[in-house]
Amino acid sequence: MNERGLSRRHFIRTSAVLTGAAVFASSLLPSARGAEGPTTAPAGSGKRTASDQVPLGKTGIMMSRVGIGTGSSNGYEQTAQGKETFTKVIHHAYDQGITYIDTAQAYQTFTWIADAIKGLPREKLFIQSKIDGRPENIMEVIDQHRTTFKTDYVDSMLVHCMTRGNWTDDWKRIMEAFDEAKQRQWIRAKGVSCHSLPALTDATKVRWSEVHLVRVNPQGKFMDTDRDRWGAQNTAPVQPVLDQIKSMHDQGRGVIGMKIFGNGSFTDLADREQSVQFAMSNPNIDAIVIGMKTPQQVDENLAMINRVLAAA
Repeated sequence: MNERGLSRRHFIRTSAVLTGAAVFASSLLPSARGAEGPTTAPAGSGKRTASDQVPLGKTGIMMSRVGIGTGSSNGYEQTAQGKETFTKVIHHAYDQGITYIDTAQAYQTFTWIADAIKGLPREKLFIQSKIDGRPENIMEVIDQHRTTFKTDYVDSMLVHCMTRGNWTDDWKRIMEAFDEAKQRQWIRAKGVSCHSLPALTDATKVRWSEVHLVRVNPQGKFMDTDRDRWGAQNTAPVQPVLDQIKSMHDQGRGVIGMKIFGNGSFTDLADREQSVQFAMSNPNIDAIVIGMKTPQQVDENLAMINRVLAAA
């Protein structure tokens, strides 16, 4: 996000020591990937990287272990860099094996996604988007995502920023529309992004959700505990959220961690490394998403994440 990570040159030297030059070249460098795009780590190799293709719960969908978030400060941080840089970020990340792109209708980058993914093989990408509120014509809104992205389908569609407990009663019409969109193959999976513990608990209880985007970090910052709905000053114990995550995973749901860097509040590199290690060591979390706004930031974050994974 805003901290200064390792330089690219330092990253290469460090990675070579940790994993060997051959592994580094095959797992990160675009020239090693060829025209077929990102690959998975060799089965049984025991080595994990940010670019590994991992299953999203039992949805049958594969995605990179780490995703590019396009909504930092609601997308302001990305749009402030300009559309050309935004496109470079998506393509540069893809060259490093990052196929997961996270967006939302509310983000300022929403209308930039189509141009950003132009030229990339659609079948290799995992695009997750989100819809706020309860639009009157929800099917039209879902279809608008496909039109805006210039794609036939969205891999994962979520109800965005849910804070209410017992929300599934009021959102029944929306949920049914998501079901219909899935039947029409407009979306591949459906779920919810929660921003309160009551909403998260309710999402776990109902069978409807297939994918959960959950705020998680060891410091409990901006997480769905019951001390503060928005988490601005929240340092409450994180166990209630971890309990929900385990229940989701046990039910075969896909679980993606967000707010790994405490909504950008973790400016110290050690705090960020600790948070990545915390999320990546949890067997109930399939992947994480981190907001990134420049190609350099992509390199710095992937260097750090791969270093943490190698040390683990």
